[in-house]
Amino acid sequence: MVITTALLALSNDASQVIISLLNIILLLCPLIATMFGVMYYYNSRDFVELLLAQPITRRAIFWGQYLGLAASLAISLLIGVGLPFILFGIIGSPEWGQFWVLLFNGVVLSFIFSGLAYLIAMRNEQKIQGFGLAIIMWLFFAVVYDGLLLVALMYFREYPLEKFAIGASVLNPIDLARTLVLLKLDISALMGYTGAVFQRFLGSHWGMLIIIFVLSLWVIVPAWRIQALSAKKDF
Repeated sequence: MVITTALLALSNDASQVIISLLNIILLLCPLIATMFGVMYYYNSRDFVELLLAQPITRRAIFWGQYLGLAASLAISLLIGVGLPFILFGIIGSPEWGQFWVLLFNGVVLSFIFSGLAYLIAMRNEQKIQGFGLAIIMWLFFAVVYDGLLLVALMYFREYPLEKFAIGASVLNPIDLARTLVLLKLDISALMGYTGAVFQRFLGSHWGMLIIIFVLSLWVIVPAWRIQALSAKKDF
């Protein structure tokens, strides 16, 4: 599928192909990272108990698990999506910068949702409960959040909601990743309300820097919570 998309990028408008690929990455990368994060934690609990009996620090064990999982997913994305596009001539094209922003979003979302899923699994001993909460989390960020935001904007449409829209988008990493790519593409008609607000009040460059900073916080905060919980986790 990725190779077919890369071939289409050479024959059609590459910007449209990147937008189509963006929609796939925004849904699949968080979902895959969420499911693998929960599965990996529960399936490796016996191995973790064995490691804890060895002269290895808890921080090294849990950081190694989280970073190993997130980095593996990120590398898989870079190879599976980046390599076909490179082989079929994306380097040197006008869409080269947009493509790298797209890959950056996929990598960051892999780290974010791996951390969130791992955190959920650490706080729930029962597998069914952990899997359920992880799926609900992904569904909320991928589908439900946008619907709730749209309803709120429509219900309070008579009030100035620009600052509220910017603040609300900060609470959803998927929306931030989408806005980052669309700011880079500079397609105002496809940005949606939040992207248009970023473009209007912050501009493309400042808006992109702020989004990258907030996405970095989305990576750091779950990782910090994983470290805090690992210090007192009782098996």
